[in-house]
Amino acid sequence: MGIVPLAKALELAQEYDLDLVEVAANARPPVCKLMDYGKFKYESAMKAREARKNQAHTVIKEMKLRPKIDPHDYDTKKGHVVRFLKQGDKVKITIMFRGREQSRPELGYRLLQRLAEDVQDLGFVESNPKQDGRNMIMVLGPHKKKTEAMAEARQAQEARKADAKANPGKSQNPAEAEAPSEEPAEAEAPSEEPAEA
Repeated sequence: MGIVPLAKALELAQEYDLDLVEVAANARPPVCKLMDYGKFKYESAMKAREARKNQAHTVIKEMKLRPKIDPHDYDTKKGHVVRFLKQGDKVKITIMFRGREQSRPELGYRLLQRLAEDVQDLGFVESNPKQDGRNMIMVLGPHKKKTEAMAEARQAQEARKADAKANPGKSQNPAEAEAPSEEPAEAEAPSEEPAEA
């Protein structure tokens, strides 16, 4: 628009029902802009909120194991590690040695190597196993970034919501959907045999 006197700029702002906002005060002459300031503040707040929503916080989850862990317990702990890696979090695995177990660190090392091989499709060994007093520690990092994992989880949730809207009567639990519906058995009529005295 060019250089305009202040009075003229204020008239233009009133004419178009906009605000006269000073953009660069230190410039000579000062730079101003005609805009809806309330709308501008709202849009900038929404952009900041969206940026915070997509921002990823690096979280290190911890899983503690023992060298003589039961196979079922190992599977349960491995399931937790898999879940953490799918969410895009780092996992610190700690093997705790007690008593005479401390003289056999190779048991803990083998256990950590086994766990790393079991989850290698989801994560990688960020920090190799090392002895730290009574404990042996290894850190696994996810292949996926936290933001990617969050975006995938959000898409999956939206897909479930859309499926629920499309099929309102259908159960969302796959186990319930496969089980045949059992109809309640009719109550039997009481027998009319005389009671013995």
